Amino acid sequence: MVFGGYTGEGAKTVLPSKAFAKCSMRLVPNQTSEKITQLFSDYFKSIAPAGVKVEVKPHHGGEPVVTPTDSVAYKAASKAMEQTFGKKPIPTRGGGSIPIVALFEKELGLKSVLMGFGLDSDLIHSPNEHYGVFNFLKGIETIPLFFRYYAEMNR
Repeated sequence: MVFGGYTGEGAKTVLPSKAFAKCSMRLVPNQTSEKITQLFSDYFKSIAPAGVKVEVKPHHGGEPVVTPTDSVAYKAASKAMEQTFGKKPIPTRGGGSIPIVALFEKELGLKSVLMGFGLDSDLIHSPNEHYGVFNFLKGIETIPLFFRYYAEMNR
């Protein structure tokens, strides 16, 4: 999001004295939020025209993590989803921001499995976000199966 100048209702022919931007970055393995913030800040300061002050204020940092597709948890989730939806799921690598996943791995030594029941067309976090009842009910069917298969596979 980029904004500056007059931001109220209607139009104004005002030249802004300040401009602002909010940027969100998704990290990949071997990156850290601290290092990427520093690189981002350094780069924007290096390209700023003379007389332009650049100030970067980090809000929070979520560290990157890759969830394994060979764990017992993943195999149990895959089996549960296949039973519920009638098709074997295909793992995807998608960016997101769920900082607790990396924290669980760091502090507890636990790998996570992330089961998504939404669709790309759900427009998550947008003004027109929605979630279909069909997938909601399929999630309710799938999660108990996941726990059953996970328990069976961990014996």
